[in-house]
Amino acid sequence: MNNEVFELFFSILSLGTLGFGLVVLFARIFKAKGFLVEVKKIAIPLTALITTTSMLGSLYFSEIVNYTPCRLCWYQRAAMYPLAILLIVAIFKKLKFIKLFSVMLASIGLLIASYHWFIERFPDLDAGVCDAKMPCSVVWFESFGFVTLSFMALTAFFTAIVLVTIRTEDK
Repeated sequence: MNNEVFELFFSILSLGTLGFGLVVLFARIFKAKGFLVEVKKIAIPLTALITTTSMLGSLYFSEIVNYTPCRLCWYQRAAMYPLAILLIVAIFKKLKFIKLFSVMLASIGLLIASYHWFIERFPDLDAGVCDAKMPCSVVWFESFGFVTLSFMALTAFFTAIVLVTIRTEDK
């Protein structure tokens, strides 16, 4: 299988993740309790699956395809990798501060991924964070005119926040 197939697969997966996150967010806004009760049952395992898939995808693109991660990519990984591991552990063991830590890591990752995606669009926005040898404005691939690696991370972090925080609405 060639690299373009995986790029397209992960792009479609990312858009599906974003779509599901938006559906859940709108269900929360419009109080679709029946749907939310069902989503609550799978929120943590699904979030663990999303973040683990994101982690493995980033490793595939850097280690197998040899897309060199920029500085902002490394910062996103610094949020995504522990988030994935934390959520996997949370499936099997109740941890007191799982939601707080998950939301903190995902929020930091979401901010970095959003900034990175905007730098890809508008390189002049770089505030000196990126390295001249490996600029953050490099787009290794782009699907559908906007889905890049940073956008994929953005959708994973967004949906993680939506799913993890849904668990706090039990009543």
